[in-house]
Amino acid sequence: MAEMDQKTIDNTKADVAKNPGHVEKDQLEALTPAASRPDTPTQTEKVQVTKDEEGIPSAFTLPGAQGGSADKPKKIAVLTSGGDSAGMNAAVRAVVRMGIARGCHAYIIREGWEGLVRGNTEYHETVASTANTPQTSQPATPALSRNASFAALPPSQRLAAATKGASSRNRKSGQPYGPLTFGFGDLLKDGAGEGEDEAGAAADLALHQSGEPSTSGSEYPGSGTAGGADGQKTLKGMYIVRVGWDDVRGWMGEGGTLIGSSRCPAFRTREGRLKAAENLIHFGIDCLAVCGGDGSLTGADKLRGEWPSLVKELLEKKRITKDQAETFAHLNIVGLVGSIDNDMAMTDLTIGGITALHRICEAIDSISSTASSHSRAFVVEVMGRHCGWLSLLAGIATGADYVFIPEQPPKSARWEEEMCEVLRAHRRVGKRKSIVIVAEGALDRNLNPIKGEDIKDVLVKQLGLDTRVTTLGHTQRGGKPCAWDRILPTVQGVEAVETLLSATPTTPSYMIGISENKITRVPLLEAVAQTQAVATAIEAKDFDKAISYRDPEFAESLQAFIASSTLDERFKVPQEKRLRVGIIHVGAPAGGMNAATRQAVRYCVARGHTPLAIHNGFEGLLEDNVQELSWLRVDNWTTRGGSELGTNRTLPDANLGGVAAAFQSHAFDALLIIGGFEAWHALQIMETARSNYPSFQIPMCHLPATLSNNVPLTDFSLGSDTSLNALIDACDAIKQSASASRNRVFVVETQGGMSGYIATLGALAVGGVLCYTPEDGISLDLLRKDVEFLKKRYELDAHGKSEGRLVIKSEKSSKVYTTEVLTNILKEEGKDLFDARSASLGHTLQGGTPSPLDRTRAARLTLRCMQFLEEHAVSPSLKAPYKGRNKVLTSNTPKSAASITIQGSQIIFAPVADVLKAADMKNRTGKETWWKDMKALAELLGGRTGLVGNDEQ
Repeated sequence: MAEMDQKTIDNTKADVAKNPGHVEKDQLEALTPAASRPDTPTQTEKVQVTKDEEGIPSAFTLPGAQGGSADKPKKIAVLTSGGDSAGMNAAVRAVVRMGIARGCHAYIIREGWEGLVRGNTEYHETVASTANTPQTSQPATPALSRNASFAALPPSQRLAAATKGASSRNRKSGQPYGPLTFGFGDLLKDGAGEGEDEAGAAADLALHQSGEPSTSGSEYPGSGTAGGADGQKTLKGMYIVRVGWDDVRGWMGEGGTLIGSSRCPAFRTREGRLKAAENLIHFGIDCLAVCGGDGSLTGADKLRGEWPSLVKELLEKKRITKDQAETFAHLNIVGLVGSIDNDMAMTDLTIGGITALHRICEAIDSISSTASSHSRAFVVEVMGRHCGWLSLLAGIATGADYVFIPEQPPKSARWEEEMCEVLRAHRRVGKRKSIVIVAEGALDRNLNPIKGEDIKDVLVKQLGLDTRVTTLGHTQRGGKPCAWDRILPTVQGVEAVETLLSATPTTPSYMIGISENKITRVPLLEAVAQTQAVATAIEAKDFDKAISYRDPEFAESLQAFIASSTLDERFKVPQEKRLRVGIIHVGAPAGGMNAATRQAVRYCVARGHTPLAIHNGFEGLLEDNVQELSWLRVDNWTTRGGSELGTNRTLPDANLGGVAAAFQSHAFDALLIIGGFEAWHALQIMETARSNYPSFQIPMCHLPATLSNNVPLTDFSLGSDTSLNALIDACDAIKQSASASRNRVFVVETQGGMSGYIATLGALAVGGVLCYTPEDGISLDLLRKDVEFLKKRYELDAHGKSEGRLVIKSEKSSKVYTTEVLTNILKEEGKDLFDARSASLGHTLQGGTPSPLDRTRAARLTLRCMQFLEEHAVSPSLKAPYKGRNKVLTSNTPKSAASITIQGSQIIFAPVADVLKAADMKNRTGKETWWKDMKALAELLGGRTGLVGNDEQ
């Protein structure tokens, strides 16, 4: 859902193309007993087995990869720190898998900075204590034996030790040694890493006393057969853990952070950072991705800034060797912002923010019905100490009456009167409910805190409203991540790996951000400094400066909320400038259409314009089905899916003269068209006919709204996010069924017409292994390769632990290879390895409650559209003198008929001619699509190219 830098895409493709099957080859190498491996002089010369700082054999490196040299691959670690947020697991998954795909070793650091400071010392001490316990039989065996001492080694040293003794035994099926898994994924996902490993400890103790190696075939502690069929393991005392491809499978849809997060006072001290540096060097890690808030990222940059002096001190204290000091003279760090408050400057959105907004909107949507039933007022307190983003966006998305945010307190010194005046006005026009949303850090102009109970007292005493207070608290952090918080952290995680691998000692530490739809790299310290400047500006009562430090979307959203909630006569334009604005829906229904209509109507009422709703599209216009809408009539439309006005695909050229006559009859001064490709096509038809029909010589603006996201030039359309969220809800349930069967592949068919947007972004969001789109089509050769991939992938799964997998197919990706045919092919070819089923989501992707992102985007873009119409409109008072003459003052310039588009980091009004140049009229899509590379990324992270390759690739 966010556009990646082309350099990132190119470098990734180059690395994977050089060694498309490197993980598979490493896996097979690890699975092969030493006795059966070739050891002739010629063959051994090809692979010189040496050991790196951690003890891992060089046979597990990726020769020639950009991620590292042949004998020293890069080692990338990722940690989550500070408050948790939904989407962190997706970020960890992306860093791990992209790191592996780029030829690096991947590590996770449990419990954030705390885990990095602790390292694995506690685990080593515990095991050493067990190993040194006096025994009645024989003395302790050497450290590399399969006993408790063996468990004290880092994972990769256990790997080397395990392969060393493999000649005398055959490895049992389903216990891979290689990079596919290091055995800790399920513990992390199940939250069982801290469990006591009594069964495994007993097995290890018995092995220790006998001096015999384990027969279980596992190199991990406590995995003996005494632990049951699957064995038992523990991560207790281990904080730096190497992970493989499958160790992060199934993480995409999990909330919070599976690798843990904690505050770490020790890291704030130099000794703590010295210990952290020592642990990184011990494991050979020189690339670190940190996902957290401004405090966590500040700590990351401080660690990098002190790194040379920390290395020097460690060398002087003989805690590292001279070779280590030279090898790890530099540390590369990148920041990913995980924060539900969305309080980081220089990025539009942070990981977890949109999911938290989902939780808030779900709660307030439920509250609204009971508030209306009893004509009550509700005060809802949400998170946000120094940032009012959640409060503001929730206010827009739920149609709240008033919001309190830290950056912009009420203008009046007496906020009570200002709030009450707004609510009185709403009650006067007939509104039955009142919703006030307050951020936890809300202040008045004198910096006095404003709390929910304070607001309740005012509403009860001054307005006599039956008022309740609801504090949402930590429910805002919980739950599974929404579509955006799966896609954004995935794409940012990929960019983070590229940033680490391309970093030099002179480049600054970067934070990965996003501007509209463009992934950005921002100097980390600069972003943190600007974030902290917001709080400073608030403390100085310079609220305008505080607003300026937020991204442009914040200020526009605030303006949109004010326009939709005010009934103040002072906002109205002079009578002679007031317009009659037509509003029409065209094409298929999409989430956010009604929210956009509500914003347009509310803006018109606030400015004194007349909003004229055209029901049932152009067919309704020809039937004179036009109605003026009131402020109150659209009050609840924000949360409604579909199209309240009614919509169809009829275009104006069905009766162009009749449409022009209707325009003249209703005296439209401007027109807002909401819809997809057909809506733009309607605009193009009317703009072309302007010379013949003067009534079309008015400003007309098209607001893209379609789940297919197929409107040329724009990156997003209203409804596409709602559709993606419907898709992930369905796919999560389908995948659960598929996984329960262990070896089932589901082919999931999506809507989208000739646009593969929903299928592509859906595959990225749900971890689909294959994706078929109309842009790329399906061929017999492609199917053959995909079937071979699935066979190889299931063969690599641990016995009895295969997972269900999803294949996402756009409905028009092929006329021949339909969903049914594709499913039957997979079922036939899978034989005993895997089964196949299909599921068609159909029109379920069009319905349902619009997502908060579609609601808020609708409000913001509609505000811009209405301002566009005002700017290009000719006032009725200026038209009047020309009536009955040949010369009529009109808006007949190319710029006055345009589509509002999101292009990268900008919002641009694109004239009809510009959109036409970019349009594929036959397929009703754009000629170029920004998400074309996302399909390759989805399949890479799904394993199609990043894990298993073949000679033909």
